[in-house]
Amino acid sequence: MSITSLLQHSRRASRQLALRSPQEIDDMLLRVAASIERNASALLEANLSDMSRMEPADPRADRLLLTEQRIADIVRDMRAVAALPSPLGRELSSVTRPNGMVIRKVSVPFGVIGVIYEARPNVTFDVFALCAKAGSATVLKGGHEAADTNSAAVDIIRRELEAMGWDPDIVTLLPNDRQATAEMLGAVGMIDVVIPRGSRRLIDFVRDTAAVPVIETGAGVCHTYVHSSAMLEKARDIVFNAKTRRVSVCNALDTLVVDSSRLADLPAICAPLAEKNVEIHADHRALEALAGAYPVGLLREASQEDMGCEWMDYKMTVVTADGLRDAIDFIDAHTSRHSECIVAEDEAAVAAFLREVDAACVYANVSTAFTDGGQFGFGAEIGISTQKLHARGPMGLPEITTYKYLVTGDGQTRW
Repeated sequence: MSITSLLQHSRRASRQLALRSPQEIDDMLLRVAASIERNASALLEANLSDMSRMEPADPRADRLLLTEQRIADIVRDMRAVAALPSPLGRELSSVTRPNGMVIRKVSVPFGVIGVIYEARPNVTFDVFALCAKAGSATVLKGGHEAADTNSAAVDIIRRELEAMGWDPDIVTLLPNDRQATAEMLGAVGMIDVVIPRGSRRLIDFVRDTAAVPVIETGAGVCHTYVHSSAMLEKARDIVFNAKTRRVSVCNALDTLVVDSSRLADLPAICAPLAEKNVEIHADHRALEALAGAYPVGLLREASQEDMGCEWMDYKMTVVTADGLRDAIDFIDAHTSRHSECIVAEDEAAVAAFLREVDAACVYANVSTAFTDGGQFGFGAEIGISTQKLHARGPMGLPEITTYKYLVTGDGQTRW
């Protein structure tokens, strides 16, 4: 079937989905979640095939990997989405004009949402659940790294939809080639919005190429600034968690900015990182502070390319700042506007950082690992938006709906 035909089927299915009640959608998601549980072995087998083609040292390997626990998490998240209130039909505002005309602003589905993503098979399920709950059909274009896993995942979903008498075209997986990408990005009138998830290269390509509207999810170049007033233990724990919890995700710490007044504490702050063999790329002052206190085989002098680098690996940049203003200026010059953090006890410094740092999520004394739709109470997320139009930060159900105005009256005319 041609890409155009696939997209036409998706558009038709979206209109049928819009007629389903919130309860019907929730029941469908619960049945799909149960089907994922029943078919976990098929998913693991398909994922093993994908993993066999990826180098173990590739930072994307952790994102690609499925385990029994990760499948259980996928099922849990889908059930959590089903339990959330419907984002559709919400009255966002209402006003009665002097002539008696009533104008209501009401949330409605986008229609068809396209998502281009790389080696993250869990995205297949998250996107389907969120888009279906928000009343939209989904067109997926996964990366070649996860081709077998994505195919198995979509097959499970579509078979369950057919068994329920639903149109399976509310979820469509496009072929794994560049032609499909090109047609997807040019599908004006068939796809309402495209959301890219992946590397900076992928995101830039989609933004610069697409003829359809794009919600840009950004690369996660995340900083943590240890202020002069920071508690040592708090700084140590936050840095360790943000860097090592999962190095391949977009909320992982990339650059530690340490106040020059705290260089003596830098070895203690970084000590736990050595247990995970984190390679530190430090500027001259930080390198001197770490010399003899951090494994020499894991120390490098930072280059200019290390500034603003999204590592997605057990590597981290460390730079020195001469006070709060210098730290904010450095972050502003290198941020991807995803997630930034200050560790400080000085209330004025915290307030200034929260006010002045321009990012989707700005933290004080909290690990950037919390930039996640599930952690924000959204059930799941379709991505982290770093742009400022329509949606910013973790995008849950409200962010993947749009709205229309419903205008009612009693014969009013305008001359």
